[in-house]
Amino acid sequence: MREIVLDTETTGLDPAEGHRIVEIGAVELVNHIATGRTWHQYINPRRPMTPEALAVHGLDDAFLADKPPFEAVLEGFIGFIGTARLVIHNAPFDMRFLNAELTRFGRPALPDDRALDTLAMARQRFPGAPASLDALCRRFGVDNSGREKHGALIDCFLLADVYLELIGGRQPDFALGAADGRGSGSASDWRPRPRPTPLPPRLTAAEEAAHAAFVAGLGEGAVWSRYR
Repeated sequence: MREIVLDTETTGLDPAEGHRIVEIGAVELVNHIATGRTWHQYINPRRPMTPEALAVHGLDDAFLADKPPFEAVLEGFIGFIGTARLVIHNAPFDMRFLNAELTRFGRPALPDDRALDTLAMARQRFPGAPASLDALCRRFGVDNSGREKHGALIDCFLLADVYLELIGGRQPDFALGAADGRGSGSASDWRPRPRPTPLPPRLTAAEEAAHAAFVAGLGEGAVWSRYR
């Protein structure tokens, strides 16, 4: 099963107000294991960042000025995510921005049910507890010391670790389904196959005789004598 852990950074909070994506990060998982494949791109939004976004992301208009616009990276982005499920923290936010960009350039919107929202998962598992990415990193012991500012790719790496903890721990099924060639990724589907040739006995004839003599010496009341 292929999944893409995804994060965006934006100029503001609402695409309906004209705000745009300035950064996209994506990390590939196959059977819940990171493959090492990533996709990352800064994007020129063709509009200024809000002061709040500047403070959060550490990006500024001068830095973004020579970056490609969204339409220039569109094909690369679509090609990388393919048909994989998207794992996103606060998925409605990112999906709104992604779909605003896709539809702006004549591409079909991504269906909402394609995204798995780790924020909703965390709130369901830990009701009433803080569920930000930083809070979940602290809860699961994920090192987020390098996250001085919000950055799409570093947030994807952190979220990948958090996501695997939310679904039951890293390598939750040990990829047993994939290992036997079926690719289901489910440990419950795996069954041991019969040994084609039984193992030979390891006891010698002398050891068997010595054991029989020992049991005989215990008398008929011994447990081994009753259950032979």
